[in-house]
Amino acid sequence: MTQKLANFMIGLFGGIASSLLGKYIVIFILSMIPILELRGGLIAASLFDLPMWQSFLVCFLGNIIPIPFILWLINPIFRKMRDWKHMGKVVIWCENKANSKKDQIENLKYLGLFLFVGIPLPGTGAWTGCLIAALLNMDKRKSCLAAFLGVVLAGVIMLVFSYGILGRII
Repeated sequence: MTQKLANFMIGLFGGIASSLLGKYIVIFILSMIPILELRGGLIAASLFDLPMWQSFLVCFLGNIIPIPFILWLINPIFRKMRDWKHMGKVVIWCENKANSKKDQIENLKYLGLFLFVGIPLPGTGAWTGCLIAALLNMDKRKSCLAAFLGVVLAGVIMLVFSYGILGRII
C-alpha cells in the first residue's frame, strides 16, 4: 500500500520531480505526510534512483519534523477542535484510531513507542505513535527520543527493502 501511495504522490508532483533538487523536495514532503512518512519517502527515493544515504537523511529529517509538534501541541489543538461541530468528529476519529493501537505502546512505554514507530507496518509510524504518546500523557522528551530512534530503525529497515529487495526487483 505504501508503494502505491508513493507512486501516486510522485505522479502528483509531476514537473518538480524532473530536477535533482525537486526529487529531494518530493521525498522530503512525502516523509512528512502521515501514512507515507519515511517509508514512502525512501521508496520514492529508490524509484527516483537517488543515492541511498542522502535520501535517508532527507527522509529522516522530513519524518522527524512533525514529532515535537504532535507531542507538545496535539492535546491543546484537540481541545479547541472539540468545540467545533464537524472538527469534533475528526478529533473523535483520531482518538479512536490511536486508542485502538495504544496497547502496543502502553505496556512497554518508551520501548513500545520505539518499536511501534520503528517497525514499518501499516498503521504504525511517528504520527500515530506520537499521537498515542500524547494521549497517554507520556513524558514528551522521552517520547520524542523514542520516536526519533524509531524513525532511524524504520529507516534502516526500509533502506534494506527499498534499495535492496525492491532495487533488485525493479
